[in-house]
Amino acid sequence: MARLDLRRKLSVLADAAKYDASCSSSGTSKRNSVGGKGIGSTEGMGICHAYTPDGRCISLLKILLTNFCIYDCAYCINRVSSNVERGRFDVDEVVDLTLNFYKRNYIEGLFLSSGIIRSGDYTMEQLVLVAKTLREVHDFRGYIHLKLIPEADPKLVEMAGLYADRLSANIELPRDEALARLAPQKDVGVIKKAMSQVRLGVEAAKPAKREKIKPPKFAPGGQSTQLIIGADGAPDTEILDRSASLYGGYGLRRVYYSAFSPIPDSSSILPLSKPPLMREHRLYQADWLMRFYGFSAPEIGEGASNGMLDLAVDPKLAWALNKREQFPVDVNRAPREMLLRVPGLGVKAVDRIVSVRRYRTLRLEDVGRLTRSVAKIRPFITALDWTPGGLTDAADLKARVTSRTPEQLSLF
Repeated sequence: MARLDLRRKLSVLADAAKYDASCSSSGTSKRNSVGGKGIGSTEGMGICHAYTPDGRCISLLKILLTNFCIYDCAYCINRVSSNVERGRFDVDEVVDLTLNFYKRNYIEGLFLSSGIIRSGDYTMEQLVLVAKTLREVHDFRGYIHLKLIPEADPKLVEMAGLYADRLSANIELPRDEALARLAPQKDVGVIKKAMSQVRLGVEAAKPAKREKIKPPKFAPGGQSTQLIIGADGAPDTEILDRSASLYGGYGLRRVYYSAFSPIPDSSSILPLSKPPLMREHRLYQADWLMRFYGFSAPEIGEGASNGMLDLAVDPKLAWALNKREQFPVDVNRAPREMLLRVPGLGVKAVDRIVSVRRYRTLRLEDVGRLTRSVAKIRPFITALDWTPGGLTDAADLKARVTSRTPEQLSLF
């Protein structure tokens, strides 16, 4: 097999990593190199500077240690039976790339994953060695996200948590039976066990209030996972139920959704076409509602049709259109939890409404000043000088509050 030079390896292994969607550095502890101490910083914006060909934002130095893999997952382009160009970095090459790219201001951190080579233990050992070398030899203080190899020894997972800001183990598919069918060498029980270990490690690293000696940090950015959408036939409501159980059971910071992409020479049991990217977008919006707006997965499902989110409107508006008996909401009296359910009102706007109404009674014009557009809100609220009348129950309300479908402009 021909040996690849460093530039070619980078091209192959960065391209192979684009299917991993988890790229956020939010939530980790702050570090910097002020005063010439070490290299790097985790302060400032998250690491989302690169984009995949379909427009999704991903982290910058996001690479695989290798795309060789002994597993044969039907949906993965790097599976052992796949006819793709292969490459492998050694540990020193990844360390040098990370440091040199950082010093040139190209990146703010490292996202490192890998195919499985030799065994889970060996692969995880190599990933940990990269992070350990960066931290201990070069005093690198930037962000590091490591992918866990769930089959690896728990001691290696523990070491990974000491050096990485965030860890992630991919659940891969919403349905367990689909994982067993499409990735027979993976075991969802083993994946969940690794996630449980990370959760326990993160919780153990939180110092008690009166504790003077702080425990060693362990993955301060928490853990995340990724679900592939559209490969196993799971509807959106089932995907959201799965996400809710993962957030509750394993204390995840994020669940990422990645639309299935057909791959060359793929198995006949996989779909021939990819799902619309809008579906992925709606799932992210629904996920946001669960994490910041107090919605439960079953509630969001009330706005879905046959288990699928409406691609034409966002999940919050779809829920409101289906639960009109709960509207209009009085912005001067309604509890914060109900205001968060009004389409067009975000968390900041709701907090400002709650704050302002303590000393004055709000008019529609006041609400308009606190939001980007009052047109979407009017059918769902009442204010001192406004009541929607029959507008809330209008048969054509969806068309009235839906923005005009964007169209590609013609060049001629």
